[in-house]
Amino acid sequence: MNVNQSAPPVPPFGQPQPVYPGYHQSSYGGQPGSTAPPTSYGAYNGPVPGYQQTPPPGVSRAPPSSEAPPASTAQAPCGQAAYGQFGQGDVQNGPSSTVQMQRFPGSQPFGSVPLAPVVSQPAVLQPFGPPPTSAQVTGQLAGMQISGAVAPALPPVGLGYALPPGSQMTGPPGPPPPMHSSQQPGYQLQQNGSFGPARGPQPNYGSPYPGASTFGSQPGPPQPLPPKRLDPDAIPSPQLNELPPQQKTRHRIDPDAIPSPIQVIEDDRNNRGSEPFVTGVRGQVPPLVTTNFLVKDQGNASPRYIRCTSYNIPCTSDMAKQAQVPLAAVIKPLARLPPEEASPYVVDHGESGPLRCNRCKAYMCPFMQFIEGGRRFQCCFCSCINDVPPQYFQHLDHTGKRVDAYDRPELSLGSYEFLATVDYCKNNKFPSPPAFIFMIDVSYNAIRSGLVRLLCEELKSLLDFLPREGGAEESAIRVGFVTYNKVLHFYNVKSSLAQPQMMVVSDVADMFVPLLDGFLVNVSESRAVITSLLDQIPEMFADTRETETVFAPVIQAGMEALKAAECAGKLFLFHTSLPIAEAPGKLKNRDDRKLINTDKEKTLFQPQTGAYQTLAKECVAQGCCVDLFLFPNQYVDVATLSVVPQLTGGSVYKYACFQVENDQERFLSDLRRDVQKVVGFDAVMRVRTSTGIRAVDFFGAFYMSNTTDVELAGLDGDKTVTVEFKHDDRLNEESGALLQCALLYTSCAGQRRLRIHNLALNCCTQLADLYRNCETDTLINYMAKFAYRGVLNSPVKTVRDTLITQCAQILACYRKNCASPSSAGQLILPECMKLLPVYLNCVLKSDVLQPGAEVTTDDRAYVRQLVTSMDVAETNVFFYPRLLPLTKSPIESATEPPAVRASEERLSNGDIYLLENGLNLFLWVGASVQQGVVQSLFSVSSFSQITSGLSVLPVLDNPLSKKVRGLIDSLRAQRSRYMKLIVVKQEDKLEMLFKHFLVEDKSLSGGASYVDFLCHMHKEIRQLLS
Repeated sequence: MNVNQSAPPVPPFGQPQPVYPGYHQSSYGGQPGSTAPPTSYGAYNGPVPGYQQTPPPGVSRAPPSSEAPPASTAQAPCGQAAYGQFGQGDVQNGPSSTVQMQRFPGSQPFGSVPLAPVVSQPAVLQPFGPPPTSAQVTGQLAGMQISGAVAPALPPVGLGYALPPGSQMTGPPGPPPPMHSSQQPGYQLQQNGSFGPARGPQPNYGSPYPGASTFGSQPGPPQPLPPKRLDPDAIPSPQLNELPPQQKTRHRIDPDAIPSPIQVIEDDRNNRGSEPFVTGVRGQVPPLVTTNFLVKDQGNASPRYIRCTSYNIPCTSDMAKQAQVPLAAVIKPLARLPPEEASPYVVDHGESGPLRCNRCKAYMCPFMQFIEGGRRFQCCFCSCINDVPPQYFQHLDHTGKRVDAYDRPELSLGSYEFLATVDYCKNNKFPSPPAFIFMIDVSYNAIRSGLVRLLCEELKSLLDFLPREGGAEESAIRVGFVTYNKVLHFYNVKSSLAQPQMMVVSDVADMFVPLLDGFLVNVSESRAVITSLLDQIPEMFADTRETETVFAPVIQAGMEALKAAECAGKLFLFHTSLPIAEAPGKLKNRDDRKLINTDKEKTLFQPQTGAYQTLAKECVAQGCCVDLFLFPNQYVDVATLSVVPQLTGGSVYKYACFQVENDQERFLSDLRRDVQKVVGFDAVMRVRTSTGIRAVDFFGAFYMSNTTDVELAGLDGDKTVTVEFKHDDRLNEESGALLQCALLYTSCAGQRRLRIHNLALNCCTQLADLYRNCETDTLINYMAKFAYRGVLNSPVKTVRDTLITQCAQILACYRKNCASPSSAGQLILPECMKLLPVYLNCVLKSDVLQPGAEVTTDDRAYVRQLVTSMDVAETNVFFYPRLLPLTKSPIESATEPPAVRASEERLSNGDIYLLENGLNLFLWVGASVQQGVVQSLFSVSSFSQITSGLSVLPVLDNPLSKKVRGLIDSLRAQRSRYMKLIVVKQEDKLEMLFKHFLVEDKSLSGGASYVDFLCHMHKEIRQLLS
């Protein structure tokens, strides 16, 4: 559906809605603006002329009257969109936009389903099944309990959310809701129109609410009832315009009665943020990634290096199959640590090299068992008995521990490094320091946008900040420069030259490097020549008319240059357009939106030629890592261009429609960080496990030529490798399970090293122990990567169904085997997995698995490869963004304001919110924000004068401005990529983009709201159990 199409006529709520394939959705183009004539029908969920309507819970509104509306809402006639003009699917700000009012496509007339009193017994939840009977409707979702009573033998593993009858809470001020006479003994009609205890004001929202929103276009004539179709929202409801005012009842689940990510994060911070996490105990579940905590390494690797989906592994494969919980570890071998935690110690064993097991080649670690007085040791991975070399011998104490255990990092710590001997080097010789080659597209697009001039200016100063080892005065890394369009230009920047020399290679089909001496140079020695070159490049190509570019030959040239210099290194490619010039790796435009939701959709994610895989393989063999900076104005086939960066352990950065004034800060910030970050080159990683489990599957940015070795031309501190384990034998509860990750790499100074991470896990024979020790954030990280790889080979719908089925099986197994018997109408979730449904729904609704109309094929391919190597903290905020209200907490408070749930229902139009997901940063400004706040932040006198789409806040000398800018800076510092700010005004066209990130609501592309998905999950679980 095109964003710019005008909306089809939409009937009012009381009449049947037209059915879009698969979901209900209001169109969002061509809304009447605030000056449109008043509609004769009430908005969906909005007021109906002549009826008294009370405000939604937590949002106070002036009492309805016949007078003119207050000034803030005067421009919106009755039923017109004064709030949230751009709906989110069905989500309109009536009673609630987190919760879709359950209904048939054609609403039932009122008489068909008599409403019985709400009772507190667990309801039979059956939203997807046949039409409910009146007895079922009775308590349907109002009485749905999410509880977690567990068999008496176990401590509680679940959670208990249910509204007790009669727990009357006070509602917000406003007109008293009319009492309901005959039908509902004991309960008032709530502000949202449902019966039950009234909800109190919700934390972090609520303020005058100017009016209800409409569907956007004038309603057409009444349409005939569509055929009755069962629908996710299949809960019958009375027709609004047939009800007397006090009988506008609706069934709904209270969004505050279902598990809240914000609450779980807050609880974990309060409970686990103050104490350091000591890694000495086997199988401990670490604090959540959202909690700030200190780690003390006492024998197991820090959770900053390794996080697992479960810290208690089933003893048998049958038990693992029954539970369906994937056993996986997300490993970040070179993770950056906070300054208060020490980097891994470097151990030098001299010429003999690190001590290893003779059979399985595992490295010495704290779990190895020394025997026979210390003369031998038994391997903890394969049980092989090995001799201790004389130079490593030490006596044992009375507990059987070596007396020097605490003096040796490899015997007392979970993470450490060994210096590698020459045996661990290519061709048995120590490596040279790596090199960086900057390869700059100088075609018409790159010159015209100002990119080339900006980049050359920045490189002059950036080259002083190349990564260096420890206390080195200058970096050992050498640099080289290439420019290209249809041909390649190499530059000789030897320090003895007065001016740089240019050499052109026009035979791109047979690429070679025309010079060896003077191409890769030391920055400080050749400073003057390099500066001269960077000054000349923008001038040399200023009048270019060449629009075509090549791509594969550029990578080939960089790799050949590293090969000739006999070193590893990194290519920084700055590229603007689809490479259509005649050359190897030439591409054609194959973008086709018609393939979405067909069996051929997977081809959009696959490279269009195998040439790039072959090229990537050669790059990995040479230790040549590629980082790609893309500046496209149209389709560039990210799926194909990102193959080499993906397989060499590199990164892709994308700046669509690059403009220097808007995107300069983001690009330069990403570039500086990318050039300065510590990288391991020419790396190989292997994960060893103790007997009983083995690594079977790997996800991330790397290449594998066999089934065990993960090969990385480059690996930085932001990249993770996700490993899945399967049983190949029975595990033992006493001995547990062990993992050892060994990474062999070349440091920035050219030193060959081994980094070792060890982790011991528990094993269990009871399913309850498995469910008590899972980590949902890591589980979601694994499931997202599994799904994002799945779209390469399977239809997207199949991938989504697989995820839903697996989630239902995990929760059904818990319900069946771990929870105490209870009514089928109760949804019971394990305590540590209560957020699995909300997070999984976010993955299912993501652009890769369910794209909106405005998402391009390149965007999807870009996000797909980005998520593949994200760590757990990044996927957590990427799938469930943080929404921070800015004017709620006191200005003088130095701490981050408490987050609110990512739903439109939580937005108050008198407030300002900051939303971040690790890639984007939005500042949403409500239409009724106080004038003083607008003045303090934007230096303009009213809401209407704020520039929508603004990307920089003015620097003003007042507490609020300083606080908000400081918060933005601190959020950016936490993320691996620079988040560009976008200011969004309420009811502005950019609000559509912002609402896309309110993930608890129904999405425009048809994704379910959190409440609907929870109902669907419950139905799936019940089907499995029955």
